[in-house]
Amino acid sequence: MASCFLHLGFVVTNRFRELERPQTGRLKDVVLMATVTGFESLRIPRKSDLKQFAELFEPLFLGSSNEARRQAAAALSQCAHVPESVALLIGSMPISIAAIFLTRSKAIPDRTLMSIIRQQGPAHANAIAHREDLSPSLVDALVEHRQLTAAAPPADISVTAAPSPPAPADGRPSSERVARENKLREEIRALARAGAQPLRQGASLQPIDDLHQALLMRFARNGEAILFATALADALAASGALAERILLDVSGQQLAVTLAALDFPAADLAVLLLALYPHLSDRSGTGNRAEALIRSLDRKTSVERVEAWLRADGDARPIRHETHLAENRAPDSRRQEARAAPGIPAGAAQPKRTTGRK
Repeated sequence: MASCFLHLGFVVTNRFRELERPQTGRLKDVVLMATVTGFESLRIPRKSDLKQFAELFEPLFLGSSNEARRQAAAALSQCAHVPESVALLIGSMPISIAAIFLTRSKAIPDRTLMSIIRQQGPAHANAIAHREDLSPSLVDALVEHRQLTAAAPPADISVTAAPSPPAPADGRPSSERVARENKLREEIRALARAGAQPLRQGASLQPIDDLHQALLMRFARNGEAILFATALADALAASGALAERILLDVSGQQLAVTLAALDFPAADLAVLLLALYPHLSDRSGTGNRAEALIRSLDRKTSVERVEAWLRADGDARPIRHETHLAENRAPDSRRQEARAAPGIPAGAAQPKRTTGRK
């Protein structure tokens, strides 16, 4: 019996030693997924369970194939509890591995997400912007990251030129070749500078980016109409007055046309409209009014309408704009209740009306 246990221990020890060999990548993949599956089965892991899993996970994850890493990241994105070190490790992987975890996992602390935003590139920030619930601090970090990225000077782009004639025998490049390369570099720098500038008046409407999508969804769900109008104006490169006029159309038609022109994802469009205009949830045919409104949209026609609005917005004379969505809006002299009867003091008593002859 003793020899049997010794033999069994020898076999188990040898199997664990095989994990350290570089040629056993497939075995590490299996062990990684088995470790993740075992952790998933814990409904409420203890601190000791989290610590043990973090210690086991990192060497297995780093030693596994990219396909196994993607599967592990997808599985852990469904877990309610993930060690912070594990979340940072997965979130710092290339975006092909980290995307699903950054987008779906609810177990990642805000400080970890903010660290990933600052340390990684735009692809990681876009994945985080697609999360359903973004805290104000995360929104600020995403906006700051976008501003820093836009303000960064464009990198010098290396160009693979066409085959040029051989250099002179003395080894110095010909003056014609130098002039041609300098001209090409200047053209590329001019194009890069033009691409970094904001949308110009009269330019074609650009599709909405991931950051503005996330901001519009967040502000709509929270009922923050003023912030929603501000983000919409920024996405359109338009004035705040135009964004407010679009939003004040309670039928939702103008906002739906605007978002269709911006190529807003159709899967999220109905959710956004219902968050801002709850009455669009009324039944209409086989669905609700919001779905019927979306089905009636044509993107080409929507783009033409919104570009016409933008041209009119750019041609309008600059006037002092007071938001109609603010709670502390100043009194408007055009409103009926603001008009005072001429010649009658504000505090004077009004004569009682009588009917018939005296």
